[in-house]
This record gives sequence, structure tokens and C-alpha cells, in this order.
Amino acid sequence: MRNHTRAAVMWESGKPWEIVDLVLDDPKDFEVLVRIEAAGMCHSDDHIRTGDSTVRLPIVGGHEGAGVVEKVGSKVTRTRVGDRVVVAYIPVCGTCRYCSTGRQYLCDKGLHAGTGMMLDETYRFHSGDQDLGGFCATGTFSERLVISENSCVPLPDDISFELGAILGCGVPTGWGSAVNVAGVRSGDVVVVYGCGGIGVNAVQGAAMSGASRVVVVDPVEMKRERAMEFGATHTFATHDEAFDFVRQVTWGRLADHSIITVGVNTEEATSQAISIVGKGGVITVTAVGAMKDDQVKTSGNILLGYGKQIRGSMFGACNYLSDLPRLMDLYREGQLKLDELITNRYSLDDVNVGYDDLLAGRNLRGVITRF
Repeated sequence: MRNHTRAAVMWESGKPWEIVDLVLDDPKDFEVLVRIEAAGMCHSDDHIRTGDSTVRLPIVGGHEGAGVVEKVGSKVTRTRVGDRVVVAYIPVCGTCRYCSTGRQYLCDKGLHAGTGMMLDETYRFHSGDQDLGGFCATGTFSERLVISENSCVPLPDDISFELGAILGCGVPTGWGSAVNVAGVRSGDVVVVYGCGGIGVNAVQGAAMSGASRVVVVDPVEMKRERAMEFGATHTFATHDEAFDFVRQVTWGRLADHSIITVGVNTEEATSQAISIVGKGGVITVTAVGAMKDDQVKTSGNILLGYGKQIRGSMFGACNYLSDLPRLMDLYREGQLKLDELITNRYSLDDVNVGYDDLLAGRNLRGVITRF
């Protein structure tokens, strides 16, 4: 049986999202059809529009989402009709080398993220004779989607769909960048470059880990002001201002950590992050840069001589099945801010307005709630 759904599609780079009617196949054996109730608007989806990320086009946008299971394939065992779920943009197979060694964020079953194909190498979205994938094999900018059962994470009744959506990427990616990848410890000095939907959660993670100073660098005044609400101790509009401050308060030792969560990473941003940490410092790269450019260019002697480390952060090295319940508990106990992250809500028809707001610095996180 075939279903119909409205979705935001990127037909070619450089063009706006277009809302179209698509045909959606029923789920196959190990797949699930989900009705989306909320979808987060992450900067990663805008990288498709700009061409910074190279994916197969056309593609249905969105990779943060939460909703209700409406149909299941004949061999599905991990969820059932009626369940509330968070859509995991990195599946959790539990059996590959990476899942079995505690690195679920590198699961082998995520191999089709850039094409949107399912594991059988076919597609579920269609427009006439044309097959469309969903970004990260999801496509949450759609009324409904079909995903692998490995991409379904239970969403408790006391957590709203809106919060479930942003827990699908933005919150754990930022929080985990500080807690898991950087490994911030009590008393550390941390500098976060960029305080949007990812960076603000890196701030929360660093503060929660006991950092003595959490310094934010962002040119947007609203984001600097909001950063203070989430645990930042100091904010600056420029790297130079932050560098002078960090050098002064540490007596020249410099920071223990820098975390790059800018909208688009560049060689300049990475070089600044490298320069602001001292001996033994850790630079965590979470931001996406243009595929055609190199973002890391430094002397190996600097890394060797001063013991600095550059670490890549995929999903904040989080595990959907263990870290999302952990984050939900922190929220319930009032230790993690989630409601405050959502600055604006949109209809699917206004997806381009939402991204205009993101690029203009008016959002921490926008969420699509009306389909």
C-alpha cells in the first residue's frame, strides 16, 4: 500500500525548501512508519541548501523529530503501533563493531545518511517516477516517514514531542561534546565558539561538569545573553576579546578546552580554537564546514610539543538508548534546560522562514510543530 505525505524537499543546492506532496511506501519487514508531531530545525539541514554538505538530491529534509508509530513491518520487534518515539538520525543496531564497543554514534547501519536509502538500498519517498531519500535516512520535515526500527527511541509520556525532537540531535550533540568528547572536569576553563542550538548545550554540559569558567564567543548579542542563562560565566563578541580574558584569568596558562560549535566551521575558527588552549589542551570539533575546504591546518609540532589534542565529535559521542534517558532525568530534576531552548515554532509551510531566522541569529532552536 502507498501513503501520501507533505514534505519539505531540497531539489537542488542553492534553492529554498519546497513543500510538495509525495507518495510514501508502507514499511518493509524491519521498518516503521511514523507520524511526525515535531521536527527540530538544525543547521545541518541548511548545509544541504548551501552545498557545504554533499548529499544525493533531491532529498527530504530534517533529521530531528519525534512522533507516533502508525505502522510496523512484519519482523519489527523494537517498537509497536501507538508508541511515542524519538527519531534517531544514527541508527542503533547493537551488533556492529562500533555499537558492541560502546560507540553507537558510529553505527555501521548509518551508512546511507547522505543518500537517504534504506538498508535494502531502495527508497520510500517518491514523486512520480523519481525516488527521494530522507536526510540521514529519516526526513523529519514530512508529515510521515518510514525509518528502520533501529532508528526508534522510546519517548516517555511526560516528555513532549517538541523536546523529544531536539533530544534527537541538538541537545546530546552539544552536551556530549563537552561531557563525553572533551571530557570537561571540575575546575577546567572551557571556551565555546558559537552559541546556537548545539553550542548552548555544550555550555550546559561544561557547566554541569564543574568547569570553573565557561567562556562563550559569539557575534550575536541575543545568543551571548542567552548563554548566561544556560551556564556561561563570561561572553565575548570576538576571539581576540576572549583570548585576552582567558590569558589574564589563567595567568597565561590559557584554556583547558575549546569546543567549536559555530554555524559553519572554517580554518580561521579552528585556528582560533587551537590557539586559545594551553598545554595539554583539547580542541573539540563539532561544527560542520564546507566539504570543498579544509578546516584544520596547524603545525604538528605544536600538537606534539604542547600535548594538544584535536578531537572530532559525532553526536557528542552519545548513545541514544542510554544517554537520552539520562538527559531526560536531568531535565526532570531541573538540572538541564530544554524548554528554554525553543525560541520559535513554525508550520511546515514556513520552513524557509525558520531557516531565515536561524541564519539571522534569531533562534537557538526553531521547531516545526504544524504539518
